[in-house]
Amino acid sequence: MASNLVIVESPAKVKTIKKFLGSSYEVDASGGHVRDFPKSQFGIDVDNDFEPKYITIRGKGEVLARLRKEVKKADKIYLATDPDREGEAISWHLLKALKLDEVKDKKVYRISFNEITKNAVKTSLKEPRAIDMNLVDAQQARRMLDRMVGYSISPILWEKVKRGLSAGRVQSVALRMICDREDEIAAFIPEEYWSLEAGLKAPGARKPMTARFHHDQNGRTEIRSRAEMEEIRSFLEGKKFLVEEIKNGERTKKPPIPFTTSTMQQEASKALNFSTQKTMRVAQQLYEGVDVKGHGTIGLITYLRTDSTRVAEEADKTARDFIEEQYGSQYVSRREGEKKASGKIQDAHEAIRPTNIALTPAQVKESLSRDQFRLYQLIWKRFAASRMAAAVYETTSVKIGAGGVQFTMTASRVKFDGFMSVYMEADDKEEKNQLLAKLEKGQELELVSLEDAQHFTQPPAHYTEASLVKALEEQGIGRPSTYAPTITTILSRRYITKENKNLYVTELGEVVNRIMKQCFPSIVDITFTANLEFLLDSVGEGSTNWKTVVRNFYPDLCEAVEEAKETLETVHIADEESDELCELCGRRMVIKYGPHGKFLACPGFPECRNTKPYFEKTGVPCPKCGKEVVIKKTKKGRKFYGCEGNPECDFISWQKPSREKCPECGSYMVEKGNKLVCSSEQCGFVKNRQDT
Repeated sequence: MASNLVIVESPAKVKTIKKFLGSSYEVDASGGHVRDFPKSQFGIDVDNDFEPKYITIRGKGEVLARLRKEVKKADKIYLATDPDREGEAISWHLLKALKLDEVKDKKVYRISFNEITKNAVKTSLKEPRAIDMNLVDAQQARRMLDRMVGYSISPILWEKVKRGLSAGRVQSVALRMICDREDEIAAFIPEEYWSLEAGLKAPGARKPMTARFHHDQNGRTEIRSRAEMEEIRSFLEGKKFLVEEIKNGERTKKPPIPFTTSTMQQEASKALNFSTQKTMRVAQQLYEGVDVKGHGTIGLITYLRTDSTRVAEEADKTARDFIEEQYGSQYVSRREGEKKASGKIQDAHEAIRPTNIALTPAQVKESLSRDQFRLYQLIWKRFAASRMAAAVYETTSVKIGAGGVQFTMTASRVKFDGFMSVYMEADDKEEKNQLLAKLEKGQELELVSLEDAQHFTQPPAHYTEASLVKALEEQGIGRPSTYAPTITTILSRRYITKENKNLYVTELGEVVNRIMKQCFPSIVDITFTANLEFLLDSVGEGSTNWKTVVRNFYPDLCEAVEEAKETLETVHIADEESDELCELCGRRMVIKYGPHGKFLACPGFPECRNTKPYFEKTGVPCPKCGKEVVIKKTKKGRKFYGCEGNPECDFISWQKPSREKCPECGSYMVEKGNKLVCSSEQCGFVKNRQDT
C-alpha cells in the first residue's frame, strides 16, 4: 500500500509523474484551485481587517472527498503544485481544505520542480520544504485587489452601459493602452519624404551597383518635397561620381537569449501565428508530459510561466556539450548568453527551455501533434541558439561624391554563421547583399540611372497580441501568468476585436475606457498599476505586509466608486429616439446598446419586437453618390464610414470624410486630429481644419 501521497494540479501530470515513482507513491490531482471567493458575494470582510472568505468551488467537493480518502492511507503528503505564486496558493488552499495542518500523525511537505523529469521530481522529494506564506500572501493580495476592482466598478458599468460588462484591474489598463494607440493613429498626419538611388557602374563591371542618397551639397540629409528632389537632380546633371572612401570591417550578431513567457508568446505569434492563449495551452501540454516513442511519458519543456532568462548550470553545460558534438567547438558560445535580471524579474525560475536538448525536434516529431511540434521546435532552436557563438559578417561601406552630394553603398557577407545555423527570429530579414565591384579611392563611376520615389511617414502600428504583450511587460503591467488571460478577457467582452492579427477598439470598448478614465483614473494609470505590481513582488519577498497593500488600496477605491455613482448620472445612456419609423407599428424607433454596440429597437416591446441595425449619421454627403455617409462597423466591431445607399454605393473609408474637396487633386478630404488630409495616397495635401 502506498505510504506517500503526491498531489499535483493537473490530471495530465499524474500519468507522467507516476512513471517516475515506485509503488510506494500514489499521485492524484486537485484539478487546479479548490477554494475561492464566493461568486454571489464580495467575499472580503472589510470590517474584520479585510479577512478573505473562502468557500469550496462548486464541483470540487467530490475531488476533495477523494483526496481525503487518499490522505487517510498515506503517512507523508507532498503538495506538488506549480512552482509560482498561484501554485503556492493552491497548495495552501489544499492544506486548509483537507485540514492537513490539523493532522498529528502525518507529515505534510511542499515540493516544487521546474521541469517534469524523473531527475527533477526525485530531487524535489529529497528537498521538501514548508509552504512559503510570503508567496501565498502575494497571491491573496493580487486576488483581493482584482476582486475589489471587479466587484466595485462592474455594477456601475452594468447600470450606465449594459449588464454583463466587467472592469478588471489589469484588463482596464490594457484596454486604455489600446485606446491610446488608436487615438495616436487617428491623429497622425503623414509627412512626405523622398528617396533617391543612383545606379553606378564600375569600369569593366557587367551590372550596376545601387548607391543611396546620404546628403546634398549643403549637408541636408532629408528630401521633403518634389521641389527639393528636382533641385538635387538638376544639381547632379553633368557631375562626376567619384569613390571618396572605402571601409572594410566586421560586425557580429549576438545570439538571442532563451525564452521567457512574454518572448515566447511574441515569437509564437509572429512565427507560428499562434494567439497568446493557444501558445500557453500548447506549452502547458509540453510541460505536463507527452508520450515520446522510446522515452515514455516525459515533460519536454521547463515551466512555462517565467520572466527569468537564467539557465541551470547543468542544463547549460549539457547544451554546450551537445552543440560541440553536433556542430563543432567553434559554434559553442564563450559568453553567458543571458541578460542581467532587472528589479522586476522573479528569478526563482529558469528560462523556458527543453528539458533534454538531446531530444531534437526531429526525434520527437512523430510523437507530437502539429502544434506541439511547431512550438517545441521553436523553443528548442531558441535555447540551442542561446548557447551558440555569435554570427560574424564581413562588411564593406563605400562613400561616393558628386559635386558635394554624397551617396553610400554597403555590402555584407556572412563570414561565420554561428547561431544562425540553427535559429533566425521572425523579425530578422534576410539582408540584401549586393556584390560590389573591386573599387579604388578616387575611381570614377558611370551613372547608369537616377531613380527617385515619393514616400509618406506611417502612423504607429496597431497593437497585435504580440506587441501588446511586449508593451505590458515593458511597462511592468501584469506578470507572465496574466498576459494571455488579460487579452482573452477584453476580446471576449468585445471591448476590442482582432482582424488580421491587429487589435482594434470597438464602440463598447471606447465607452468603457472613457468611463474608467473619467471616474477611476488611478485604476487605468499605467504607472500606478506598475507600482502595484512591485508592491506585490515585495510581499512575495517578505518585505511588505499584504494587508498593508490592501488597506491602502480599498478606501481610495470606495471614494472613487461613490463619486462615480453621482457624477456618472449625467452620462447615463438612455433610449435615444431616432428618425426611423417602425414599419410594423409606426412608432418612432429608439437607439439601444447590445453586445455589438448600438441598434434600433421598437419602443413598443414586448408587443412589437422589431429591431434593425443603427447607423449614426455624419452629416457628410457621400463623395461617390451624394447620399449621407454613416458610421458602420465590421462583423468584428471595428468602426468605419460607409454610404447609407449601400449596397448600391460601395463607398467606404476608415477615416471620417469631410465635405471639403482637395484643392490640388479634387479627391475628398478626411479628418485626422485637427487636420484635413487628402484621401489620395499620391497627393498627400494637408491643411488645418480651422482654416476651412
